Amino acid sequence: MKLHAVIAAIALPMFVLSGSAQQGPPAAPAATGLAQRIVHTEPSRFRANKSVHGGAGTLEFMALLNSNAFDTNMHFVHRGAIQPKSGIGAHFHNQCEEMFVILDGEAQFTIDGRTSVLKGPAGAPVRMGRSHAIYNHTDKPVQWLNLNVTARKGVYDNFDLGDTREGAPLDPIPQFITMRFGQGGPGRGGGPVTAARGTVQNRRLLDPSVFLTAWAYVDHLVLPAGAATAPQTLADIGETFYVMSGEGKITAGTESAVIKAGDAIPVKLAETKSFENTGAAPLELLVVGVVRDATRKFEIMAAAAPAGRGGRGN
Repeated sequence: MKLHAVIAAIALPMFVLSGSAQQGPPAAPAATGLAQRIVHTEPSRFRANKSVHGGAGTLEFMALLNSNAFDTNMHFVHRGAIQPKSGIGAHFHNQCEEMFVILDGEAQFTIDGRTSVLKGPAGAPVRMGRSHAIYNHTDKPVQWLNLNVTARKGVYDNFDLGDTREGAPLDPIPQFITMRFGQGGPGRGGGPVTAARGTVQNRRLLDPSVFLTAWAYVDHLVLPAGAATAPQTLADIGETFYVMSGEGKITAGTESAVIKAGDAIPVKLAETKSFENTGAAPLELLVVGVVRDATRKFEIMAAAAPAGRGGRGN
């Protein structure tokens, strides 16, 4: 056998295995009804994966949403738990951007070889072409969320470095972009959300300039008990909502469905939606906005901005 044939025979399986490291199970046909589109976090369905992107220990996760759930370039939403002394190894994506979020505890985040500890709930976005990793250095599992947006719909890639980041030197101040959650009312830039009842708090955690792809923003939306948002339609922006805590109801189009902590909800382009808190505790939502057209992202965002910036309803 010629040398190039031997190399091809060895390299191809390695590429296939590496590329599927975080891809989750094969995508099912896209659901159409609102209740069927909402996916619930079920720890009993978490699948144990060792050496994810060459990382240490074990990551347990499930694919909440895959690319067929979206009409934008949102690619997937994964949810899981990083076990103690475990993590995702350093790797690149050259065709997509992603963001690791920890919902509790703390973990060591690495971007471009610089490592810092973030205390949850927090996250760090990663632009295309930058290496990144996460490692749980503690003695307790860390609840983890992964969001991924591609440059071209359905196209995913990765290049693993074989670096677990165990024992990496730490910077006391992160040398990369981070986001931290809080309930302090509208923050930088706000977000196009108005209240129909009560006071709705919406804080823009990451704005469009952070991302190179059609990924436009990350918001933190909080509805106190009894509050509701007014119906909202974004013609050129699809949104994905993850319920961080609480319970409530979403209305999208002519349908309504119950939502609770751990649910992931895709909302399509030009689909009118509203939220209501039906519980006694605050309803907290992580919101990811992805525009229809990356080349017109800032024009689209500017056009959407006058829709409102949160506040008090009647």
